[in-house]
Amino acid sequence: MKAAVYTRYGPPGVVRIEEIPKPTVSDHEVLVKVHVATVNRTDCGFRSAKPFIVRGFSGLVRPKVTVLGTEFAGVVEAVGSGVTSLQVGDRVFGYSEGRWGAHAQYLKIPEDGPIATMPTSVTFELAAPSTEASHYAMASIRKMEILSGQDVLVNGATGAIGSAAVQLLKTMGANVTAVCDTPNVELVKGLGADRVIDRSIEDFTRDHQAYDVVFDAVGKSSFGRCKRLLKPGGIYASTDLGPGAQNPILSVLTPLFGGKKAMLPIPPKYDQELVKYFRGLLKSGEFKPVIDRRYPLDQIVEAYTYVETGRKIGNVLIIVDPAPWPGRRFPI
Repeated sequence: MKAAVYTRYGPPGVVRIEEIPKPTVSDHEVLVKVHVATVNRTDCGFRSAKPFIVRGFSGLVRPKVTVLGTEFAGVVEAVGSGVTSLQVGDRVFGYSEGRWGAHAQYLKIPEDGPIATMPTSVTFELAAPSTEASHYAMASIRKMEILSGQDVLVNGATGAIGSAAVQLLKTMGANVTAVCDTPNVELVKGLGADRVIDRSIEDFTRDHQAYDVVFDAVGKSSFGRCKRLLKPGGIYASTDLGPGAQNPILSVLTPLFGGKKAMLPIPPKYDQELVKYFRGLLKSGEFKPVIDRRYPLDQIVEAYTYVETGRKIGNVLIIVDPAPWPGRRFPI
């Protein structure tokens, strides 16, 4: 089968397309023919081994797993003899961090792993990017214990995590203020934001409103800059280590003083129940991942390069099986 392979850490160019053996499944595993995958921050971090701590999971000198890709949507190609909940032909989607393998024509995953059938009304293109960024957004929201009626500011509302966070927060009844650039104001309003701050015009850290939570979904600000925005006991949460890797330290120290605090949410283990939760949101239309560009698997280096420009809006898709899109030109 065709796969995007990397055998050393480095820039996007270390990834190349190769023919490798198709996986074989054991009794309780499922083989999925991948139609759509994504390139996301997690893939980029493990490919480049940045920050260095990544090597503790992926391999100190060289990567242990040579095919990356966490998110996928496709069709069940084969099932192990003990599989009972899925069958050949089922349309499925899921998340494969740790196991990886979505940047290939086929991947295998345990029957009881982070995989679920797709709603009939949902396309592969919508299902594939619905598990990685949304996972991080949901982990942050749950860690911060956000309640209906609370005021939340989302900085970086057009990124994959930020755009997911805006939608997820609205399903919980929060009052959402979103920060984005001028060209994306209408997009963010369409995600459900109650109020939008155009950062091209004003500095959101000078906003007059006070918030229960400031969620920095791009890690471009800091606790120090956002502290004035917080209500007493309010929380600043970031998806990034912060300037000088301060956020892990602040997340330990600030709660000790009983006032405004910083938090670095650590995502919990991703399980099948969470995939099914997102399936429900996709089915109801309450969550719709934002899609920026699509690249064929053969152009995955270009996809990585684009993601690392920091200019992407929402998600970047990898079309692994181009059959459903005859004649499509990429990127689009």
